[in-house]
Amino acid sequence: MNRSSCNSTFQRELLPSIYGVEMCVALVGNILSLCLLVIKERKNWNIAMAFSCNLIISNIFYALTLPLLIDYYSKALKWDFGDAVCRVERFLFTCNLYVSIYFIMCISVIRYMAIVHPFFTSEHISLKHAKIISVFVWISVASISSPVLYYSGVKNDRCSLFSEPGQEPNKVIFRVCMAVIGCLVPCVVTFASYFGVMVAVFKNAKITSLQKKKVSLMVVLVCTLYTVSFIPYHILQLWYFKVKEENNTNYYACNGYPVSKTLACLNMCLHPILYMAVFDNVTCLRRSPNLVL
Repeated sequence: MNRSSCNSTFQRELLPSIYGVEMCVALVGNILSLCLLVIKERKNWNIAMAFSCNLIISNIFYALTLPLLIDYYSKALKWDFGDAVCRVERFLFTCNLYVSIYFIMCISVIRYMAIVHPFFTSEHISLKHAKIISVFVWISVASISSPVLYYSGVKNDRCSLFSEPGQEPNKVIFRVCMAVIGCLVPCVVTFASYFGVMVAVFKNAKITSLQKKKVSLMVVLVCTLYTVSFIPYHILQLWYFKVKEENNTNYYACNGYPVSKTLACLNMCLHPILYMAVFDNVTCLRRSPNLVL
């Protein structure tokens, strides 16, 4: 199969439009959510809201990296902004992706703690702890994403994540580590936390069946969004660059990887809806006078 098949119609004609729609929806939804948290809910600020606020900020930064990609793909993979901007854009895209994943994990853990261990959470976990964790997440993710600044660059007018040949073993190690640390570990923690929430809710006979259905629906939707958004992206990224480094071309890897990138961006569009809804459901459960978890 010819290598030119990687220049798919999807990348040239559909990807810029999809990124454009995702950017507009994400900016509007997340900015409105940020205003709601900072202004309307300011007096009710808590740990979950602190993590949600960081997630929203990450989504906004993530969306702001898309205009350069829209221009890049609309010009059939021709980069006009120089090598330094290419490196920074790839770094910001990667960094905000993993910051988003980790704050999703933080939100899921604190919801598990609030539902399953409410007394311990209220007595030993404060807003100060949430701020410290938030700073730690930003610094840690920026640190583990920093090799992107070194590996990225412009070659033949293309802005590539791994532009220069050589050091292939180091690149493979970096990609695998990012897939494990940035996706697999948070995925396991997130799913385990929501599973714990589901078990606790369904074991409690004092929670109404309607409340159980609402919580179940939102947890399933959140886990489905996580699975669709992040897991295909990491699997296809590993496959795509493996095929590329072997000087081969695989139709499914070349065309599936760009599709997975749009799915990775999809989560920032839906977070304002899903996470606010889940927060409302959990808040209602915790305020229920008959709830004893």
